[in-house]
Amino acid sequence: MTETPQTDTPRSVLQDTDGDAIRRAKTLLRTSRYGALATLDPTSGAPVASRVGTASDFYGRPVLLISGLTAHYKALQADPRCSLLLGEPGKGDPLAHARITIAAEARFVDRDSEEHQSLAWRYLNHNPKAKLYVDLGDFRFVVLEPLSVSLNAGFGKAYALTASDLLTPQNPDLAKAEHHALEHMNDDHIDATADYARHYCGAELGNWRLASLDADGITIVLGDDMRRIYFDEPATVPQDFHLKLVAMAKTARIALSDQSN
Repeated sequence: MTETPQTDTPRSVLQDTDGDAIRRAKTLLRTSRYGALATLDPTSGAPVASRVGTASDFYGRPVLLISGLTAHYKALQADPRCSLLLGEPGKGDPLAHARITIAAEARFVDRDSEEHQSLAWRYLNHNPKAKLYVDLGDFRFVVLEPLSVSLNAGFGKAYALTASDLLTPQNPDLAKAEHHALEHMNDDHIDATADYARHYCGAELGNWRLASLDADGITIVLGDDMRRIYFDEPATVPQDFHLKLVAMAKTARIALSDQSN
C-alpha cells in the first residue's frame, strides 16, 4: 500500500488584527504628510509611483491635492484604482519601521462644492505650505475610498485590515463641530495643547497647535513634528469634544504638576 506523502500547510505570515494594530494604522494615516501613490498608466497599463502630499478627511479617508498637469492626475481620471503607501522611515533599516498600503478608488472633488471648502481647511491645517498652490485652477482634491489596508509594523508584524478598521462611522453633526472646536482651542487654549503634547506624547514644551479633531482623537503639530492622541472612548456627539478636551487638559495639568514637585 502506497502512503500519500504529507505536505506542510503554509503558515500565514499575517498576525491577528487587534486594537493596537488598528490604532497603529490610523496613526500612520492621520500623521502622514506625504506618501507614494501608485496608479496605472493609461497608455501602457504599467504601474507608476509618484510622491504626493496627503491629509485625511474627518472620517479617515486619505485626501490628496493634485495638479491636473501631473501624470498621476490623468491616470486616476482614466482608472481610479490606486494604492497609497504611508510611513516615515527612521534610523537604521527602513524596513524595520511601520508603514501601511491602502488600496483604494479615487474620487475627484468639485472645486465649487462645500466638500472642497471643508477639505481645503483640513488639508491646510495639515500642510500649511500648500497655501502657495491650493487656489490654483489646475489643482483638485482627490479623496481615496479605501478598499483594503495592509499594515506592516516591522519584521514579523504584518496585518490585513479592512476599510472599516481604518474609518470612523459617518457622523455629520460631529464633523461639523470640528471647525469651531479646533479654532477655539487654537485661539484660546494653546497652553492646554502644549500640556497634551508633554503629558500624552512625551514631547518638549512648545507652541503646539491642533491640526485636526475626529471621533477617535486629536492630531497636534509643532513645525514638522506631528503627534496623535486618542480619546479614552470615541466621541459621538458634538458636546463630547468639549468634555473630552477639558478632561484631558485637567489630567495632563495634574500629572505635569506632580512631576515638577
